[in-house]
Amino acid sequence: MKVQVIRRKTWMPLTLLMTIASLTGCATSHTVKAPETEIRVTKDATKESLLAAYNHAAAGISSLNLSVDLVPSAGKAYSGIIQQYHEVNAFILAKRPAEVLMIGQVLSKDIFDMRSDGETFHIFIPSKNKFMVGSAKLERPAEKPIENIRPQHLLDALFWPEIPAGAAVVIAEDDELAARYYVLSILTKGASPEIERILWFDRSDLHLARVQIYGPAGRLVSDIRLDEWQAAAPAPSSATANGALDFPRHIVMQRPHDDYKLEIKVKKVTLNGVISDDRFQLQQPPGTELVNVGESRSGNRE
Repeated sequence: MKVQVIRRKTWMPLTLLMTIASLTGCATSHTVKAPETEIRVTKDATKESLLAAYNHAAAGISSLNLSVDLVPSAGKAYSGIIQQYHEVNAFILAKRPAEVLMIGQVLSKDIFDMRSDGETFHIFIPSKNKFMVGSAKLERPAEKPIENIRPQHLLDALFWPEIPAGAAVVIAEDDELAARYYVLSILTKGASPEIERILWFDRSDLHLARVQIYGPAGRLVSDIRLDEWQAAAPAPSSATANGALDFPRHIVMQRPHDDYKLEIKVKKVTLNGVISDDRFQLQQPPGTELVNVGESRSGNRE
């Protein structure tokens, strides 16, 4: 006698399959809502409006008086050697077009005094009893990267040149994980234009967030990040018609070829006060060693 075996087709509802898959980890998915404080609504702008806002800010600041904390570091991450230095209290004076002073203190004692009048820089380091003098245009890496810090480098972070009408400017968008940007690339003139500087604007508030400055052949000279923008009232003695302007309270400047980074935490800022020219002059203290930076040793320079 034959026994007939009947095979029945079995099937499983799709919802049950998805449930099993999720339980076994084969297909997992969940939604996480970001905190409202981290949701950044982007704003729209045109190239022309961004340039106008940038030029307004650039033209509106003629001098600065800053009380800051400095955090210098030297070395590169990819080299595996980074030297982190202690935070230093400092104050900075700067006046257009190219005058700047920076004095650093620890426990109310001066540890460096750096000044530049746009032509010559002077640096006094009391702990080494050295007084250094050199051209503000000097570009010569020192053996110790931290010694590459020059007062005139600060001007890239503190003063921004206006973009002239008719300049070649290209706009683009850039999206990162935490922010979205408008990116303006300013090109040099000539038959073979190169990038001169790149301006990054945070689309959450349209403030300037980053400035990259380039030299010939695409050499990145300075990479500056700016955030924590707040209103800064002008000095009582100033005659500016711009009223209150915004100024960043946190600035990070990297000099790739000078191999150092300088973080600037602004505690107090006064804009457009009167600063006399003699504040940017520094005389050699008696009994200190004079070091003329840039010349050969035969010329009594380092």
